[in-house]
Amino acid sequence: MSLALILAFVALMIAVIPVAHALVIASGAALLWNGDMPLMLVAQQMFQQTQSFPMLALPFFILAGTLIMEGKLGEELLRFSGEIMQRLRGGALSTTVVGSVVFGGVSGSAVANASALGSVLIPWQKRQGYPAGLCAANNATSAVIDILIPPSIPMILYAVVSGVSIGDLFMAGVLPGILMAAGFVGVCWWKARGLDVRAEAPPLEVGRLLRLAFFALPALILPVLILVALRFGFATPTEIAVMAVIYALLMSVLLYRDMSWARFHKAMIDAGVATGIVMMVIMGSAAASWILTYDEVPQRFADWVSTTLQSPWLVILAMNLIMLAIGGPLDLAPAILLLAPIFVPLAAQIGLDPLQLGLIMVINLGIGLYTPPVGTTLFISSTIAGSTMGETVRALWPFFWVAIALLALVSYVPALTIRF
Repeated sequence: MSLALILAFVALMIAVIPVAHALVIASGAALLWNGDMPLMLVAQQMFQQTQSFPMLALPFFILAGTLIMEGKLGEELLRFSGEIMQRLRGGALSTTVVGSVVFGGVSGSAVANASALGSVLIPWQKRQGYPAGLCAANNATSAVIDILIPPSIPMILYAVVSGVSIGDLFMAGVLPGILMAAGFVGVCWWKARGLDVRAEAPPLEVGRLLRLAFFALPALILPVLILVALRFGFATPTEIAVMAVIYALLMSVLLYRDMSWARFHKAMIDAGVATGIVMMVIMGSAAASWILTYDEVPQRFADWVSTTLQSPWLVILAMNLIMLAIGGPLDLAPAILLLAPIFVPLAAQIGLDPLQLGLIMVINLGIGLYTPPVGTTLFISSTIAGSTMGETVRALWPFFWVAIALLALVSYVPALTIRF
């Protein structure tokens, strides 16, 4: 039955059927091939996956990110980041990296981050003298920092599938996210040095800087508040997501005064559409995962790998290679939902902490967001910059190797997976 599922899914993907629909159709085809099980099982598994309290955090975090990123609060964040970073060589490029860090604390979606930051910063970077391909590569790779800095939608998905605490995952993602940002800032400096693009040095106006800091502060402290609330157990991740929406609304209404019914309506529609897309993938993956589990594929795979590759470091390497290969053609959410049930039992057999596996999976599959043939952030960034895919990919390699180095560190240095 699992073989029929895999063959049907691959055929549907080749036919360019949307992933969510392909998962549902392939699951139904597998049950029909078996002949002993009713198709109602697909609907039951799809519905059952949605009956999860932590899953409610998804729409609220998406809505909070939409409210903040499309309002004056998001603009003030970019102004403040740009004011500081433009004094460094490569500062215009580094503003995208820093912006991804601060937006990561309110968005949780790499694709939304790539669209929001790229549309604002890439035209400015091109005017500073940076090639379009480099601007696109910087934006495509930096957007992935968003899914490491809490809140993170992929981390919520992994937590729901694996049973790992969402709060622990959020805490553990902070250090790798900062390390990735530091590495990307180094690449920006190196690229600017090679292009002989020097830093701007406008006079430092303390009053203006303080004003920018004041208006950016509400967004800057939001991720800190989220982490503190999770660490000390003030609220569950779902409750924190609801409070983040209330916080964004209060800031927009009382401090920035840019909230209108039209913007609120648009934010609700955008968040609803984004949530619907994610939920369809989750529901389709639930049906496919049930079939794989019924056939004991995860356990058999774990037994085979642990027997064939007896060294734990080789098993981890094999998992990384598999995820790198799958992350290119398959989008982040379905890849996590399909691979996590297979890799979690394998990690248990070799003594790999499921929290560490979660970070490995998020970083690894995040790399797939800017590698062909799909590369969602890669396509978005290239379109905004007006660069060809070849130009963007050629400029992307230094960022790629920084991400691979971080992946290796997280894979083999458990100390980077901090439990608070």
